[in-house]
Amino acid sequence: MTKTLFLDDLAVGQRFASTTSVTLTEADIIAYAKQFDPQPFHTDPEAAKSTFFGGLAASGWHTAALSMRLLVDSSLHIAGGHIGAGGEISWPRPTRPGDTLRVVYEIVEVKPSKSRPDRGMITVKAETLNQNDEVVQLFVVKMVVPRKVS
Repeated sequence: MTKTLFLDDLAVGQRFASTTSVTLTEADIIAYAKQFDPQPFHTDPEAAKSTFFGGLAASGWHTAALSMRLLVDSSLHIAGGHIGAGGEISWPRPTRPGDTLRVVYEIVEVKPSKSRPDRGMITVKAETLNQNDEVVQLFVVKMVVPRKVS
């Protein structure tokens, strides 16, 4: 069983990883995009060839949703759940059909709250990697984390 982590258990430099991975198919990419991001470079492989991406690419939001699932299934088990408090996201390269994604996490800041002693914030750098270890998403996120009750 994986240990549930509180703010007091976390330190800058700690690394965690998804314990599963996910492989996207062309059909997965198109189905997600048709429902949530219906642009030709996400929904039409032929039309996508003449776009910025030069071929079918998953929506960044699809990659983000899959990355969230991989976070929930990762070795980073935060007490009370993964509660985001804002962040910055980028997609340095497209996610393509056939890509197998996994995520690695690094704690870059741990900050106890001055006004609420029962919690604090961590900043996590989450890199979603494809099968070639290329970053397809970078997400730096602040998360609310409870402290251990004395």
